[in-house]
Amino acid sequence: MGWVKGFLWAMLPLFSASPVLAQDQANPPEKVLRYAFPVAETGFDPAQLSDLYSRIVTANIFDALYGYDYLARPIKVQPNVALGMPEISADFRTYTVKIRPGIFFADDPAFGGKKRELTAQDFVYSYKRIFDPKTKSPSYSDLNEEKLIGLAELREQAERPGASFDYDTEVEGLRALDRYTIQFKLEQTRPRFIYQLADPGIYGVLAREVVERYGDKIMEHPVGTGAFKLDQWTRSSKMTFVRNPNYREVFYEAEPAVDDAASQAIYRRLKGQRLPLLDRVELSIIEENQPRWLSFLSADQDLLERLPNAFAYQAIPNNRLAPNLVKKHIAMERGPNPDVSVSYFNMQDATVGGYTPDKVALRRAIALAYNTGEEIRLPRRNQAIPAQGPIQPTTFGYDPQFKTEMSEFNRARATALLDLYGYVDKDGDGWRDRPDGSPLLLEYATTPDASSRELNEIWKKNLSAVGIRIEFKVGKWPEQLKSARAGKLMMWGLGYSASTPDGAGSLALGYGPSLGETNLARFQWAEYDRLYRQQGLMPDGPERVAVMQQAVKLLVAYMPYKFNTHSIRTDLTQAWVFGYRRHPVARGFWRYVDIDSSKQPKS
Repeated sequence: MGWVKGFLWAMLPLFSASPVLAQDQANPPEKVLRYAFPVAETGFDPAQLSDLYSRIVTANIFDALYGYDYLARPIKVQPNVALGMPEISADFRTYTVKIRPGIFFADDPAFGGKKRELTAQDFVYSYKRIFDPKTKSPSYSDLNEEKLIGLAELREQAERPGASFDYDTEVEGLRALDRYTIQFKLEQTRPRFIYQLADPGIYGVLAREVVERYGDKIMEHPVGTGAFKLDQWTRSSKMTFVRNPNYREVFYEAEPAVDDAASQAIYRRLKGQRLPLLDRVELSIIEENQPRWLSFLSADQDLLERLPNAFAYQAIPNNRLAPNLVKKHIAMERGPNPDVSVSYFNMQDATVGGYTPDKVALRRAIALAYNTGEEIRLPRRNQAIPAQGPIQPTTFGYDPQFKTEMSEFNRARATALLDLYGYVDKDGDGWRDRPDGSPLLLEYATTPDASSRELNEIWKKNLSAVGIRIEFKVGKWPEQLKSARAGKLMMWGLGYSASTPDGAGSLALGYGPSLGETNLARFQWAEYDRLYRQQGLMPDGPERVAVMQQAVKLLVAYMPYKFNTHSIRTDLTQAWVFGYRRHPVARGFWRYVDIDSSKQPKS
C-alpha cells in the first residue's frame, strides 16, 4: 500500500548539517493516496447506502464493533472498537460485546465544542435507525432476518398512520447494559450473526445528535470515529478525506499466512506503526475507462483499483504485467473477485415479469440466447469466468463444480421456447411479438460509459439473432439505482460484491422480504423463501451447501436474474505505494496504505 520512508530517514544523520534536509525532517511531505471511482457516490450515511463505492467511503469514516484482519487468509474476524470477541451463548442467540472506552467521534458542531465519546448506546441507536421506516434503509431486510427481539414490533408501530419510530423504547433484542456493553438477543439460532457486527460501510456507528442536527442532509455530513473524515466534497466529481485527529491509538498488527510471502513482507515492514499511515486520500470520479487508465499511467493516480477490462491485453498480456509497467516498478495484485454480474428482470413488469409458463419461457429464452462466453472474450477481455448462480467465489457455499443452465448459450433452444409459447412475428415486420399480438420490446437500463456500451452491443447482437428487439435506457448510476429500487426499470445490468465471507448474502437477491432492496428483481416465491430461511439457521457444512444449491436451482428455473460472470480482478499500484492487498470483503483499507515520498516523481 505504500513505501515506508526508510531510505530517507537512514540518510538524514549523514547530512545533518544541511538546513534543507533538516527542514524536511521536521516537516516531512504529506502522504497522499490518490485514486478514482468509476461511478459516482450516492452519499455518506451507512444506513441509507447499497452501492459499493459509497460503502468504501463509509467503511473508512465509520467504525463497526468488529472488522477483519487485513492480511489474514482465510478471512479472520477481529475486534475493532470492541474490547474482545463477543460472549456468545451456546445456542447462538445472545451476543454480548464490550466496547473499548476512550474512543471519540470526529469533532462536529453537533457536539457543542465538546469531545464526544463513543458509547454502547450509540450502537443501539445506529442499529435502530436501520429499522426506522423514515430511513428507508436497503439494509433493513438483511438485519431483520436476524430477528432481533422486539425490533420488528417497534417498526410496525412506526408504520401506523401519523406515528414515528420510538428510539427511546428499550427492546430485549438490542440493549446497552451499561455505558460500554451492548447485548443482542435473537429469536432464533444465528451462528453467523457476527458478520452483521463487522461491516462499518453498512453498520457504521453514528451519534444521535449528529443525525438529528442534519436531518435529511445526513448523507452529506458523515461524522464517525474512524481513521478519516471528510474534508472537501464536490458531488460526483471529487472527494478529499484527511486523518481524523481524534482517532484512537491503533497500531499495525496482522496474522498473514505463513506461505504468503507478499503479506509477510508487508507485515515485517509495517508492524507496530501507528495507523493511519496516510495523511490524506483524494478520490476522483472518472467514469470512462480510458481517462482513468491514462491518469494512472501518467502517475496522477497512485492506485488503479480494478484494471479496466478494455486495457487488459495492453497492461497484462497473458495475465502477466507488461514490460513497460515492470520498468516503472508498478505492482500488480490479481485474483478472483467475490462478485457476480447480473441482468435482472423486473418480475412485476407487464412484459418480462410474472410466473405463468409463457413469462418463465420468455426469460429463460432470453438467457439461453445470450452468449456469456462472448461477453467474457470481448468486453471482459477474458478477465472473468461464467456464473452458474449468484454465490460468489471465495465465499462459503461457492462450488466451482456446481453447474446449471445459467451459463448455457443455446440459440436453438431459445428459439424453440419462444415459438412454443407464442412469441412469434405476427405482423411480418421481422421482430417477434407477444402472444397477444402486441410488440415485444425489451427496455434495458444502462450507464453512459464505454464498458456498458460494449456489453449493450452483446445484448443487442444476441437478442436480434432470435428476433427480439431491445432498446437501452441510458442514465447515471445513482439515478438508475433509485429507479431500480422503486421498481421502475424493466431490466438492468449491474454487479454485486460480497460484504461478508458467507455466500448467503447473494441469495438475498431472490428473498421476498428483500424486495426493492437487495432483491431488485422483485422475485417472490414461497419455497425459495423457505429454503433461504432454512440455510440461515444451519451451521456451515455440506448439508447447508446442499440447501443453498436448491435455492439457486429455483432462481435458474424461474430466471428473475441472468447471472452472467464472476470477475478476475487486477489492481495496480505505483512504485511508491506499499502495503496494499485487496481484502476479499473488507472495504476500509485506507489506514493500512503507506506512501514512500522519496520514490514519487519530483514536481
